[in-house]
Amino acid sequence: MSLPPLALSHEHLQKLVTADLVRPDHLLGAHPTTEGGVQGVRFAVWAPSAQHVSVVGDFNGWDGFSHPMQRLDFGFWGVFVPGAEQGQRYKFRVTGQDGRTVDKADPYGTFFEVRPQTASIVWQRGFEWTDGEWLAQRVRRGQALEQPVSIYECHVGSWARRDDGWFLNWRDLAHRLGEYVTYMGYTHVELLGVMEHPFDGSWGYQVTGYYAPTSRLGNPEDFKYLVNHLHGLGIGVLLDWVPGHFPTDEFALAHFDGSPLYEYADPRKGFHQDWNTYIFDYGRNEVVMFLIGSALKWLQDFHVDGLRVDAVASMLYLDFSRTEWVPNIHGGRENLEAIAFLKRLNEVAHHMAPGCLMIAEESTSFPGITTPTPEGLGFDYKWAMGWMNDSLAYFKQDPLWRKYDHHKLTFFNVYRTSENYVLAISHDEVVHLKKPMVLKHPGDWYAQRADYRAFLALMWTTPGKKLLFMGQDFAQGTEWNHDVALPWYHAEQPDHRGVMNLVRRLNALYVGRPDWHAGDAREEGMAWIAADDTDASVYAFVRRDPRGAAWSLVVANLTPVYREGYAVGVPQGGEYRVVLSTDDGEFGGFGTQQPDLMAREEAAHGQTHRLHLNLPPSSVLVLEPVQPAAPALSPVPSLTPEQVEAARQSAQAVQLERAVSPQPNEQKRLIADTPARVDGPSVPADAEPLTAEPADPEGGEKA
Repeated sequence: MSLPPLALSHEHLQKLVTADLVRPDHLLGAHPTTEGGVQGVRFAVWAPSAQHVSVVGDFNGWDGFSHPMQRLDFGFWGVFVPGAEQGQRYKFRVTGQDGRTVDKADPYGTFFEVRPQTASIVWQRGFEWTDGEWLAQRVRRGQALEQPVSIYECHVGSWARRDDGWFLNWRDLAHRLGEYVTYMGYTHVELLGVMEHPFDGSWGYQVTGYYAPTSRLGNPEDFKYLVNHLHGLGIGVLLDWVPGHFPTDEFALAHFDGSPLYEYADPRKGFHQDWNTYIFDYGRNEVVMFLIGSALKWLQDFHVDGLRVDAVASMLYLDFSRTEWVPNIHGGRENLEAIAFLKRLNEVAHHMAPGCLMIAEESTSFPGITTPTPEGLGFDYKWAMGWMNDSLAYFKQDPLWRKYDHHKLTFFNVYRTSENYVLAISHDEVVHLKKPMVLKHPGDWYAQRADYRAFLALMWTTPGKKLLFMGQDFAQGTEWNHDVALPWYHAEQPDHRGVMNLVRRLNALYVGRPDWHAGDAREEGMAWIAADDTDASVYAFVRRDPRGAAWSLVVANLTPVYREGYAVGVPQGGEYRVVLSTDDGEFGGFGTQQPDLMAREEAAHGQTHRLHLNLPPSSVLVLEPVQPAAPALSPVPSLTPEQVEAARQSAQAVQLERAVSPQPNEQKRLIADTPARVDGPSVPADAEPLTAEPADPEGGEKA
């Protein structure tokens, strides 16, 4: 049942401008309601510098004189329109400070016309959720780092299309996507392009409707159906969310009241030259509440399970991708206002939507991304961009030369516990002539597939949560194109089906084996056995469950050379069995057989026992003892001296790259000293967390 909007009172408006109203959409926007016994719609908008504002729409023939809005306290405007109703289009006609009159879409609009039309639509309908048990389990699980997280990244507009080329409805997508993700064994989906945006080519990253699912695929209740259905299948739903910048389209947020309002006024802070977008003014409480309200709209009203926050690095640094910039009050390059916003965002999100995941796409060495507030930014996870770049650089090399880049696959182990990481192979890696994943690998088609299977197996056995973009789990042979559906016919071909079978098996093992996921964020979750065989490009390490006895041995042979009887040290004697071989026939390999898998008491790699293995070309082999015991690993160096020196030089390069910024300890001090807000509590004292019941109409505001 829909709740009445908050009254446009001085008290409520003051709470918004002092950053105490975390659900401003309960106050602003279009709300069907009854006043004086008359049904209609109440409209409210923030436009402090406007000379005049009226609401125009289907209810008044788009006449700007019929319903002028009343100027309220603190730069807000409001009006009640008798007889206006659900489904009618509208805009705010704003005469700005500059004297120009522009029809603006509602910043808090919950439904919009299908592009290229841009009007907001009055929309408020109920939905019968059936995912109460899912939400309760999510709260009980919390953000436990020991849980498996395997994410399928999906662009909703191009995963599949109707026969006539138009987008699927959210409800059709729910069933088809749910069936596929369940079959493949992923735990979560991460959806791109959900929030309303005018330009398909932005992939949904230039948002104009921060409170609305795109109407390309249906109405808001259709989107709720998708979330509800996926929850019923045991699949979590994450969304890409873009609080770093917004497009310059005149009908939307840009210069909303004829002056910089949502954006910084100074273009050295407020305009992103690479993307031709405006940057939010994180120093304005109304803007901060607009963004936090958007996050809570998705987490609470749409029941999504988390947000992947886009382009965090561009928010953190005032000099991001620019030569002319304005330092902060300390003379540094960190955007202290953005830091405060992100801390507040994560505090409020975790309080109001217990168990949600907040994930940062952050590509620099900024410290404390996943450290709890107030010392850190408070995210749950950060994308491991360094791991991704090093791994792709290694695997694109001709195997003949990989021995010179051997350290690229060991360096992640130096810092892998400095944050909580997601190993992400995202859409960004398969566009703009970067090639699809399988074609990044050298050699002929068979060699490319074998090498790609080895890459996937290493990704799934390396500590960290997993994310893989759609199409890459069946070795899509073309780059991603947002304008057309995935080439699903590839998945029916044996060569591609083999890779698909492998990813399905990897997900099953990752979810089902605690040694593959429970130690993802802990030092003891992985230990090297052999990290120094550069000439053979062979790696061996142990994955283990820090809480129990389960463990497995991972051996990677990353050249197209068959190695018979290769000796690998192990910490336990006795019989072993194969858990996975990327060379199995069902994955498209030769099906290389193993010899006697009995580990005998003979020292190797600093361990007490050794196995002799047949290593297929370009492959990963995973084994486990038939009767596992918690491995008593002999102390061996994680890296050779040469690799330690390479890691040191790499770290020095990072420091040189960031020489103009404070040192890490100084950055940590700045983060800890930057409050989540200046003039009030980070989380309102009486804020209500997410439940399956309707939210508090006060939106969690402070009493």
